[in-house]
Amino acid sequence: MSKTAPDPLLSSTILLLRDEPDLQVLMVKRHYQIDFAAGALVFPGGKANEEDASEDWSDFTDGGYAGAERVARIAAVREAYEESGLILARHAGSRGVGKALVGADIAKSLEPFRSAVDRRERSFVELVREHEIVLALDTLVHFGHWITPTMMPKRFDTHFYLAPTPPQQLARHDGRETTDSVWLEPSRALGMADNNEATIIFPTRMNLGKLAETPNVQSAIERFGKEAVVTVLPVVGQDELGNPCLHIPAEAGYIQTTEPLENIANVAKR
Repeated sequence: MSKTAPDPLLSSTILLLRDEPDLQVLMVKRHYQIDFAAGALVFPGGKANEEDASEDWSDFTDGGYAGAERVARIAAVREAYEESGLILARHAGSRGVGKALVGADIAKSLEPFRSAVDRRERSFVELVREHEIVLALDTLVHFGHWITPTMMPKRFDTHFYLAPTPPQQLARHDGRETTDSVWLEPSRALGMADNNEATIIFPTRMNLGKLAETPNVQSAIERFGKEAVVTVLPVVGQDELGNPCLHIPAEAGYIQTTEPLENIANVAKR
């Protein structure tokens, strides 16, 4: 008797961008004791939690989003804060779409609470309220939507977002879920994976490949802010040689449409 596939959990991943001078994206290395993609280079991200869906956020977010879209964007901003220390927010007294983001002073004042928020020992929404800021959800550009294949033991319904890195803020890995952080040109990250210098899982590689098609932050934000996002639910099949593989839709616009099944079979154990 076949097992029913587990329902995918709503998750968010954020590609924080900067020009130095070429386009770079922040990647973090997952701790080797994490049970999913251990030791892999990834973008900051993780599962949405109950507080991300709290109605208390209605007074502390910019962008006018509601429902699952707001939940996913809040989760992305929270994960960026927990895993990198970067906070996409504005002063409550000068809020509004397109207004300036907070700088290093606010990020520094929030730094001591990262671990407590991550462990759910501290309320993120209360922290935001106390520091008189609002989350700048409008700065996130929806970039990708991937759902884990049905045969995987853990499944995620993951939204990928692009966001310019707030000026003057510095990224620092958390030391718990991530053990290193690095700014990389997308093509450099792909080269590291090809040369076995880094483990980079299939969805991450595909999103790096798409991002590599743009030369700087502005062009990435402008281009992908206009493009429709095609949901990717990889399905098991065979390649032209009859080898087991995953297929993804060509209309999603990624650098390849198949991936050998052997490359993803042990992701949950890495």
